[in-house]
Amino acid sequence: MDPISAAVLAALAGGMGGEAGRQAWTALSALIRRPLRRGEGDGALVVSSGEGELSALAQNPGELERAQRLSTALAVRAALDAEFRLALEHWWRRTESVRTGEGAVTNRISGGTQYGPVVQGRDFSHLSINGPGPAEHGGAHGPTGPAPEAGPPSDAGATDRD
Repeated sequence: MDPISAAVLAALAGGMGGEAGRQAWTALSALIRRPLRRGEGDGALVVSSGEGELSALAQNPGELERAQRLSTALAVRAALDAEFRLALEHWWRRTESVRTGEGAVTNRISGGTQYGPVVQGRDFSHLSINGPGPAEHGGAHGPTGPAPEAGPPSDAGATDRD
């Protein structure tokens, strides 16, 4: 398993992803708090469960070094505990939709001309847009009334009169 991204861990600890991000962080916390199971022959090893690193990152999510320590603790624990590794892989796949910078974004605008700000993107927070309301643009049809029908000129209804 590849290491869990320290940047994603820091972002989740800092509240990235809104409610989905909070749920991902809570699920990771519960996973880390599961009892540590070790494979045979590693009884002499002292291995962090990840709880200390998780708490440290939660206290200061902006410190990337703390996120890196948590990522390392997760990788070591996953290497020693097959059940934990499978659960961590499952958690990582479930977080795909909230990870910053990962995943596809598709933006579409339909339904005619837009009179006002249009914001396209992903993962917005603390966003305020101030602009004129629809009435200041001439109502629902814009400043000049309904938009003309699109398309080439029609010959419908024309007759030959020679």
